[in-house]
This record gives sequence, structure tokens and C-alpha cells, in this order.
Amino acid sequence: MGSIYAALMASSENGGNEVWAVDQWQDHVDAINTHGLRVEGASGDRTVKTIQATTNAADAGPCDLYIIATKADGVRAAAEAVSQTMRPDSLVLTIQNGLGAGERIAEFMPTENVLLGVAAGFGASMRGPGHAHHNDMNLIRLGEMNGGMTDRLQMLTQLWQDAGFNAKAFADINQLIWEKYLCNITTAGPCTVFDCTLGELQANPMWWKIALGCATEAFELGKAQKINFSFDDHIEYVTNFVDRMPNARPSMLLDHHAKRRSEIGAINGMASELGERLGIPTPYNDVVSAIVRRAEEKF
Repeated sequence: MGSIYAALMASSENGGNEVWAVDQWQDHVDAINTHGLRVEGASGDRTVKTIQATTNAADAGPCDLYIIATKADGVRAAAEAVSQTMRPDSLVLTIQNGLGAGERIAEFMPTENVLLGVAAGFGASMRGPGHAHHNDMNLIRLGEMNGGMTDRLQMLTQLWQDAGFNAKAFADINQLIWEKYLCNITTAGPCTVFDCTLGELQANPMWWKIALGCATEAFELGKAQKINFSFDDHIEYVTNFVDRMPNARPSMLLDHHAKRRSEIGAINGMASELGERLGIPTPYNDVVSAIVRRAEEKF
């Protein structure tokens, strides 16, 4: 997703933005600097050669906007790097699956200039160094970490729209984060445990029962924290999500296919953590998390 953001931002309708791509994958950085960054899929097929790439965030110097698009376990390292170069008026936007990204960033900087984002319906993957692909291009939801509708939020939303994204500002971004979290928690862990697509998960009655158990536990956790969900029937909501993408495989499953550790701690594992904190049992998510983590011990 970070590569998609970078390519479209650099080729924006407003004349393009100065974009630096910061990544620890040296081959990816080298490919971008040598041949440009290619992004193909729902937004077309383009190779952007104006992006500068590096493994060291300090090379970019102070920036107007930092977009943290790492996996959940990379947020702390990225936030620490950003905190060492940002200006007092720099904006930091973090876009991850799961919960807790804003809190991880808060360990390294005040959160007054931190905004949260939710990317829905992209299905991004890497085809190789310097080459990203996305299956769809639905919506980028943006909001202030502490809520409300501000001028800078509107300005930031316009920036994304000018780059070709369908972007929208929300006064309560935490509602959107939790609604995506419900979809993630229903599919990510269970699809990884059973090594299946979303459609295959739904088609198997026992697997789907486990997935809906994970969803129900998360829904109860959200209600306990007074999340203002836009629906009353969470089963219908996650079922509709799966119906739209039956052939998709969650990024957690793709991580396991590549023998990489996943974001289990920010998704199903986070439900277990919140459940313990709030005194709400989460047996489905506890078991799914334990199985995924056991598998990752072998990587």
C-alpha cells in the first residue's frame, strides 16, 4: 500500500508532490532509484521516476506529511524515525490494519498532529522490487486521532483526492477503524489457520462458525468501549464484506505463505488483549491467535 500511495502522490493532478519512499527492503529501494516505481492495477499502469527512495528517513529531511504504511509491528520504528526529523507543524498519518497504531506513535511524539486513516478495498501486493499491484481502489477514510472535522483534515483529504484516490474525511475515524477491524478479525486469523480464501472460509460451516465467533467477540469489545457502529447486525456486515471479495486472501495468510511474521498481535491478538483488560471472554480469538503464533515460531 505504501508503494501505491507514493506513486499516485508523486504523479498527482496538482503537478505532483515531492515524495520520498522509506523502506528497509534494499532491493526495492534500489529498483525505485534505478528504474522508478511501477504501480499497476485498478488505477492503471504507471512507472513513476520522480520518487527518491532510501532506507534512512533522515535522508528526506523534515517533511510536511509523513505517511506510515508499515505493518503493525513496524509502526514504533517508523514513528521513532519520524520523530527525529519532523517539524513542529509536520502532520503524521498512519494507515494500518488492526488497532493501536495511534497509541504506538504516541510513545515517540505528541499526538496533536497525528491523523488516522483506513484503506478499504485495495488488495495490494508486491510483484517484485519496484513493482506493486492492486486489485481494486475503493476508499481512503481520514480523520483526526482525537476526532472532529478540521481545516487541515479537509486539506489533507483534498491532497489524496488530487492524487486520484477516492478519499473522504470523517469526524469519527475510530468508528471506521473498528468497522474495518471487524472485517479483519473475521477473516485474517481464520483464513490463515485454515489456509483458505474468504469464500472458502464462508463455504465451510465449521470454519465460518469460528470466524463469526471472532467477529462477535470483537463487536462486544467495541460496544464496551462505546464505539458508535453504523450497524446493529455485525453478522450481516461481515458477511456482506466477504461476499464482495470471495477470492481474496488476507495479507496475514500471504505473510505465512512467504514465511513472514504477521499482524496477528494487532488483529485477533488485540481482541484477546482488550478482552483481558475489559474482563470480556474472547475464546475464539484466543485460540486463533495461539495457532497463528505457534505457526510463526517455525519461521
